[in-house]
Amino acid sequence: MTAGGAGSGASSDAGTGARSSAAPKYRALPLGGSLAATLTPRPDGSTLVTSTEPLAAYPDRLTDRLLHWAATEPEHTLAAKRHQGGDWRRISYREALHSARCIAQGLIDLKLSADRPVAILSDNDLEHLLLSLGCMLAGVPFAPISAAYSTVSQDYGKLKHILGLLTPGLVFASSASGYGKAITATVGSDVTVVLTHGEIDGRKALSFDELLATVPTAQVDAAHAKVGPDTIAKFLFTSGSTKLPKGVINTQRMLCSNQQMILQCFPSLGQVRPVLVDWLPWNHTFGGNHNVGLTVYNGGTLYIDEGKPTPQLIGETLRNLREIAPTVYFNVPKGFEEVANALEADAALRERFFSRVTMLFFAGAGLSQPVWDKLDAVAEQACGERIRMLTGLGMTETAPFAICANGPEVKSGYIGLPAPGMELKLQPNAGKVEVRYRGPNVTPGYWRAPEQTAESFDEEGYYASGDALKFIDPAQPNLGFAFDGRIAEDFKLDTGTFVSVGPLRARVIAAGDPCVQDVVVAGINRSQIGILIFPRLDSCRALAGLPAGAPTLDVLGAPPVVAFFQRLVNQMHASGTGSATRVARALLLVDPPSIDRGEVTDKGSINQRMVLQHRDALVEHLYAGGDGVLLPQAN
Repeated sequence: MTAGGAGSGASSDAGTGARSSAAPKYRALPLGGSLAATLTPRPDGSTLVTSTEPLAAYPDRLTDRLLHWAATEPEHTLAAKRHQGGDWRRISYREALHSARCIAQGLIDLKLSADRPVAILSDNDLEHLLLSLGCMLAGVPFAPISAAYSTVSQDYGKLKHILGLLTPGLVFASSASGYGKAITATVGSDVTVVLTHGEIDGRKALSFDELLATVPTAQVDAAHAKVGPDTIAKFLFTSGSTKLPKGVINTQRMLCSNQQMILQCFPSLGQVRPVLVDWLPWNHTFGGNHNVGLTVYNGGTLYIDEGKPTPQLIGETLRNLREIAPTVYFNVPKGFEEVANALEADAALRERFFSRVTMLFFAGAGLSQPVWDKLDAVAEQACGERIRMLTGLGMTETAPFAICANGPEVKSGYIGLPAPGMELKLQPNAGKVEVRYRGPNVTPGYWRAPEQTAESFDEEGYYASGDALKFIDPAQPNLGFAFDGRIAEDFKLDTGTFVSVGPLRARVIAAGDPCVQDVVVAGINRSQIGILIFPRLDSCRALAGLPAGAPTLDVLGAPPVVAFFQRLVNQMHASGTGSATRVARALLLVDPPSIDRGEVTDKGSINQRMVLQHRDALVEHLYAGGDGVLLPQAN
């Protein structure tokens, strides 16, 4: 399952890697059996794929699970976050329910609704969590919005677009210092603003403590009784990697059915209450739906990690993992790369991390085989057995869990088979096979966008994802699927030959580890493939042996770095089997991708089309063979 992505869902798109033929020993992990599916070919060329396992009953509302755990395990910790970087501040299920009831009353008093919902601008924190639970009790939709749109963007373009689409009645932010400027520039004076800390000059705002002090009445219970499966729980916005962000409607049915799918694929979550140490942002479906949801659904504990998989912030993640041992660990591939490197170097961290973890799960992009192999090696070193690494495919529009790889042999690039309750349609499209989704976890559409909604569903009600799949082995379909790229990214060379961008990008990124951050594939209507490489400057700087403050041009021009990328281009040229897979030229990009120009989403996904559009002069330079262009060299 991948969360979010290029306009809808990113993918597990690394190339399939070789594994040891010897049967390794794995830590015991109850799985919902290797998923199996029924395939039904149809006369129009499409194929229906359905899970052989039915979906079990699930609650009408995610808050029903909050009420259950508050009644049965009231003092168990629901969530915790370090207070000002120090000790953990914990909130129990009992405290969470009480606070959510107070907040719900405050929202009812403000007469909020789907037409005047709650917009949340902040990063993950306890107030954010309590506000979202209060919204669900009151039946008021909420929309977590990428903090980057307020704190990184310089023109607030995407934030203005989102708030204009939502017309919120309340905007919440954790601090005036972090979000005050964005609020002043984008939020009308008729909208209630709630802040955890600080004040905004010239703007009246409620404090979060005032909202918490509201005395709940019977109105809260009455409002919650009206919440049903079709009630809108939240709006999640796509990353806007192909167009402006779209507001994906998330109903209670979507959230609850999806959690039951996850539980049936990974029954251990219901046997040992999960403990998560997690940084994944809640404005994305992986962090906000998948991970927060499974915590509440299964009565677990979520430790909010303020770290991130960057050189500046990975230390905080490692600090937390040295203190809190997760039972299941979720991350994106870059996060696993950073954690794997730290585990390899730190015996105490290895011992703590592997003390009770039974499952690793990645999403958001493809996990390279070298990182995967390193995680296996450090696990065997620490505890004499491997920890299963699992994944799949999904998107914001599927809440997100849809296809799951939970069999005994999962490799890089595998995504598995449909989860219980999912119906897939494999539809031939532009020379590939597009996967389309239907099920209780699929969105009814986009908020206030009827035309986009209509365009996204076919005549049978399947959501057209734009993701391409292929069988791992057509002769053994129950081995499942591998990801085959985004159809919209593919293009033709001037010979009429299609270039499959996703798998090629994954090959380059895997081969260029650790110095390649991302790649854009060029060559539309040309005779050869060229690539634009966004280098990972910290790794390049280390390779060059230069200090932290060294200028970018000095780093990229250092002989060891140039030699590294020349070897990469040679390898990509030699391994190509034809013009559609053979890299003929490459250019290192000095300037990072711009979020304001739409070249990159807030979670780091590259918008191939926008990079090529905004850097067309560099593409021309690439094909003219100018200075700095790397061409394949003979061995």
